[in-house]
Parts: sequence; structure tokens; C-alpha cells
Amino acid sequence: MRPVVFVHGVRTSSAIWTEQVAAMARAGHPVVTVDLPGHGDRAHERFSLAAAHRAIDEAVESCDMPPLLVGMSLGGYMSLAYAAAHQPKLAGLVLAGCTTELRGKPLSLYRRVTARLVATFRPSATSWHVVTDMLGSVHGHSSLADLRRLLVPVWFVNGGRDLLRMDERRFLAAHPGSTLTVVPRVGHDVNLFAPAAFNRVLTEALHALRPAVVRMR
Repeated sequence: MRPVVFVHGVRTSSAIWTEQVAAMARAGHPVVTVDLPGHGDRAHERFSLAAAHRAIDEAVESCDMPPLLVGMSLGGYMSLAYAAAHQPKLAGLVLAGCTTELRGKPLSLYRRVTARLVATFRPSATSWHVVTDMLGSVHGHSSLADLRRLLVPVWFVNGGRDLLRMDERRFLAAHPGSTLTVVPRVGHDVNLFAPAAFNRVLTEALHALRPAVVRMR
């Protein structure tokens, strides 16, 4: 059965995938959940694009065959960037809450504001620092450029009320053949608040992929 690798969003952890892990287990699919640097079991690590890639690659390499890579929010952006560099290792991607190009003045302003908040209030939780690390890492990076490099199939899932869906038509156009599911009346965390709808997309993606081939080691 096709393995599935899950990558969470910023200031969360691999624990957000409970419903999806249970659904995949019932269907017989091996599952690996990733904690990105600065989160969960890797909370002591500093976040960077390279460190995120290493964490994802560790999970992908643990699979016996190219997995379906599933990313939510920051995990979606990181999965897309990883796939652009390592797509022969993957069967396909499901990306949620990450169809806004994070470039330009809005990103720069958000990075400055969060850095000032950390410096002023000095919160004890490392989750605040990972926000500034994340924003610095993605500054100038184009997810649309990553998407245009891909040959593997891509499925997008967005909540209808998600603010990070403003460029979804541009993302679809960047990868002909990709599909988009918009779940009505749901915000950013679509996998948490509409798990049944999200799991249907996962099931459809897994059914659409070619028969799994065991990776030779």
C-alpha cells in the first residue's frame, strides 16, 4: 500500500493529523508524521528551509516506496519546496492552506512585526521564534516557481474561509492537471475542522496514483 507522509503547519505539530492517521491506518496505508524544526519533538531545533527539507527527507526515505506527501500551511509550502528538489522520491502531493504566494511587502511587514513582538515581550514559548525563523526562510522564495517544476500529480485543498487561498487560481494554472477542492464554511485548518472532506481528497489521491512500486535499497 502507498505510504503517506504528513507535514504540519507553523506553531503546531504532527499531532494535528490524528483523524488522517486513523483513516489511513484503517485503509492499510503506512503513515509517517513529521515534526518540523522548532515544533513538537524538534522544538529545540531552529527552523530553516534546509532543516525542514532534512526533516521531510528523513520521513520520505523511511518509506519502502515513493509516498504521497501531504502538507498543511507551512507544511504545504515546505512540502512543495522539497518536492521541487526531490520529486523522483515522491508519488504526488496533497497541499492545504498554502495557495498564496508568500512574497513582497506583506511578508516583509509580518516578519518585522513578529520580530518586534518577540524582542519586546520575550515569550518563553519557542513557537514565537519559529515564526520569525520561518518568515526569514521563505523571504524571496517562490512557491509558484516550485510548482512549475513538478511533474508529479498535485491536489489542493482549501477551506472556503481561508485567507491563504487568494492565489489558488494562479497555483492551479502553474501545474496543469492539478485539482482544487474548496470546503465551504471552513477556515484555514481544513484537516481539523472538516476531516471527512479532507480524508476524501486523500483517498481520491491515493486511488489515482499509479500502482505502488517497492523502492530498492
